[in-house]
Parts: sequence; C-alpha cells; structure tokens
Amino acid sequence: MSQLRSYLVIFAAAALLSGCSYLDTVLTGEDSSQENYPPAESESVPSAPSPAQQSAQPTATPNPAATQAQAPVAQPPAVGTGNYAVQPVTPGANSGTYVGQKVAALRGDLQRLQSNINQHNQELQQTRQAMASDAGSYYNQVAAINARLQAGTTAGNPELVQQWTQAQGSLDKLANDILRLNTIANATASDSALEAYIRESVRATYGLQGAVDEDHRQLAILENDSVRTVPLIDRLLNDINEDISRQTNYVGNERRNLTVLSVAIRNGELYGRSNPAVAGAGPSQVASATPASAGRQPLMVIHFDKPNVAYEQALYSAISRALERRPSATFDVVAVSGTGGNAGQSALDTSASKRNAESVVRSLTSMGLPAERINLSAMSSASAQGNEVQVFVR
Repeated sequence: MSQLRSYLVIFAAAALLSGCSYLDTVLTGEDSSQENYPPAESESVPSAPSPAQQSAQPTATPNPAATQAQAPVAQPPAVGTGNYAVQPVTPGANSGTYVGQKVAALRGDLQRLQSNINQHNQELQQTRQAMASDAGSYYNQVAAINARLQAGTTAGNPELVQQWTQAQGSLDKLANDILRLNTIANATASDSALEAYIRESVRATYGLQGAVDEDHRQLAILENDSVRTVPLIDRLLNDINEDISRQTNYVGNERRNLTVLSVAIRNGELYGRSNPAVAGAGPSQVASATPASAGRQPLMVIHFDKPNVAYEQALYSAISRALERRPSATFDVVAVSGTGGNAGQSALDTSASKRNAESVVRSLTSMGLPAERINLSAMSSASAQGNEVQVFVR
C-alpha cells in the first residue's frame, strides 16, 4: 500500500508539471519545449545584385510628381518669327457620282490653296532672314562712320563717303525687302478670296441632287479642313502687314538719319548738343526782333561777320528742338542786310545777305528738312549788325 501510494504521488506531481507547461503555452503563445534547443538555421538562396548595388555611386529613384513639375514649359514663338504650316487635307475616295466628282475638284482646290500658303510662308521666312542680314550690315556700316566722326576726322573724308554709299546700298536692300513683303501680302489676300470661294462652293454642293451618304460625309470633312485654314491665313496676312508697316517706318527714319550723316561727313564731325558750337547756340546768339518781323522772335540769328562761318551745328540743334516741340513746323529764312552806307554798298550787302540765306536753305535741305517747309525772303534793317540771316519758326 505504501508503495502504491508513492506511485500515485509521483503521477500527480508529473501531471501537475505537465499542466503548468500547457498553461504557459496557452497564456504566452510560446512553446516552452523549444526553449532549450538552439534555433534552426534558415536556408537562403543567393540572388544577383541589382544595378544600384553594383554601382559605386549612390542612386535615388526620381519622384514622378517632381519630374513632372520640373518639365520645361513650351514657350510661344517670338514676335515676328511665326511659322504658318498648314495641316494636310483629309484624303477621300471618289464615289463616282456627280457630287463625288465635285467634291474631288473642291479637294484639289483646297490642296492648291494650302500649297500656296506653304509657299508664301517660306517666302516670308526667307524675306525676314534677308531683312535681318541687311539691317545688320547697315548698322555695322553706320556704326563705323559714327565712330570715325565722333573721334574727329577730315572734312569730306573719302573713306567715310565710301562707307556712307555702302550703308545707303544696304538701306536700299531693305526697301527692296519691303517690296517683297508687299508681293507676299497681295498673294496672301488672293488666297483668302480663294478660301472663301471654296467654302461657299462646299456649302452649295450640299444642295445638289444625286449624292450618296459618303458624298455628304466627305463634304463635311472638306468644309472643316477649309474652315481650319481661315485663322492661319488671317494671322499670316496680319503679320505681313505689321512687318511692312514697321520696316517702312524704319527705312524712312534711317533715310533721314543718312541725310544728316552726310552733312556730318562733309563737316568731318557729328552734330550734337554736347559740342561747344552747339552749346553756344542759345538765347545769347538770338538778336532782338527786327521791325519787319512784326514782333516775332527769331529762332536763331546767324551773323556772317567773317568768312566761312561755322553755323550748321548750331542750326541743326535749333531746328531739332523746334521739330521736337512742333513736328509739322515750317521755317522762314530771312536775309537781313544793313541800311547804312551809300547805295552801292547797300546793294553789295543785300546781294551777300541773299547768298548767305541761300546757303542756309541748302544746309536745311541737306539735313533732311523738305524744301516745301522752307520760305526764303530778304529785307533790310537799320538795326542789323552787318549781314545776318534770321530763322523763324511758324
């Protein structure tokens, strides 16, 4: 009995220990039976290194959103450099009907119109390149002349005269380029009339009898292709007209500048207000008005009290200031001679004064002032200090 009781105690103790191990597994989720064993080593299959791992430099994957944000934005073409390429006409098969033949003929007219637009576009681009080249040559020649004149040179330097002739030739080329632009504009206007005719013909063809569904479908496509060329022709024509206006004003201004430059070459120096001779052409040189001027104040008085009076720089400055205030002004050039002395001396003074006034008129016309805006007259005055020429503005 005592031995049986010992077995029961051992069995109960074993059962109790087994229950504790089970409770630990349920409560902790760990199998205590594996605690005394080392973990098994997992088998791994070696894989080939990636390109990023093979590279010695660090790499980063770009963010698609950031890449899209940094993408360059398409810029519109610069002013005056537009290209006017048309989309080709949609092809179509002839249905064999009379309306189908009409559609084929209208499609051929539209293709001819688009061919004309492409040709005019090429001519416009070539003319623009020629204008840019001619303008560059002109500016280089004028800049060389101005540089020599600013530093000072001999009067009527033949080298400057030759450069001036070359500059005038470049300006004439620009004038010829304007004529080419006018020719392109006229041809483009004719294309606009042809497009209107094609569009009206397409709409009229809808009303013809004997058409099949395919004919009307091709007519709708043809009408869309025709309408698509309208803004292209308008934009081409507008840009050509703007080029013509801009270049015409430019050439006109530069022709006047060349006229002034020719006077500067003849004198061997530029006109300018910073010149001492021009700076002296202020109110101190303006004498009091003569009685014959009826109270008018002369713009400038030139005293011919010595040979070869250098008056052109001062005259140019005074005329320029007057035209800035009143661009449409006209000028009166009055030859004034004194009344002192005998009759013979008075006649000589009057003749010399008229010659001086004519010289002033020639100087004004050579500066670019139109002859119809200059009035020449003569008078005598007791208050005149020798022979003088008075210039009035009105």
